[in-house]
Amino acid sequence: MRHVAPTRDALDRRVLASPPLSHWSPFARYIEDEAWPRVDALNTLWPTASGFRFATQDPGLLADGLHYEERIASLGVIATRPDNWHDLFNAFVWLRYGGLKRALNARQMAEIEVMGPRQRSRPQCALTHFDEAGLIVALRDPAMLDAWDAHDWHGLFWTHREAWLSGEARVEVFGHALLEHALTPGKLLVGKALVTMGEGDAAARCAEAIAAGVVLRDPQELRPLPVSGVPGWHPESGNEAFYTSAPCFQPLRPGRVYPPPLGLR
Repeated sequence: MRHVAPTRDALDRRVLASPPLSHWSPFARYIEDEAWPRVDALNTLWPTASGFRFATQDPGLLADGLHYEERIASLGVIATRPDNWHDLFNAFVWLRYGGLKRALNARQMAEIEVMGPRQRSRPQCALTHFDEAGLIVALRDPAMLDAWDAHDWHGLFWTHREAWLSGEARVEVFGHALLEHALTPGKLLVGKALVTMGEGDAAARCAEAIAAGVVLRDPQELRPLPVSGVPGWHPESGNEAFYTSAPCFQPLRPGRVYPPPLGLR
């Protein structure tokens, strides 16, 4: 069933006080204001000489006949639907994670050159899954990765609870569709993760790996993570039974194996 986000008028603005939306506080006023932000206002947030801009998606823009990704690659123009949560969060992600977005766009364009604009390859599916529901996870303890490999959610989130609370284990929501889902209070969120091990800039490392084509070659590379299990991210995360009863905590499918994490320098 397709997710339907609350209307702007019906939005419970208390969701902005909890992760993941609380991590996007610099953009909070564009979510909580009564009026939708205009594209021109979003364009004022770009770093100087970024080379990109948001443009209202309307018949005039689409008359160029370009594929969405091609318009970004050739013109630096990101088609943005007005009064639309999904595209508003996409704009926020471009503004915060420009390097990751550029890497995804370059990889999409390389696949389009091979497949054409109407067919999709396995890498394109992986790139899109990460774009929509992506998480960047940074771990330091191999035991946490072992628990994740086995879908031992109690072990990952409850046994290692202190690692999440202290910041030793970190997760950043990159996928704009996942941020849109977070507008619904109490919703169980499951994302598709790239994971790094060690200390350093996890987002930059992921962008480097995507650009080099060493990750996101197949959707099965992405690790599902019920991110509502991160302590403090869901109202029930302080209850140990949550990790064995909530439907988002699914067992490992037979034969499913995940790739190793990306190392941080």
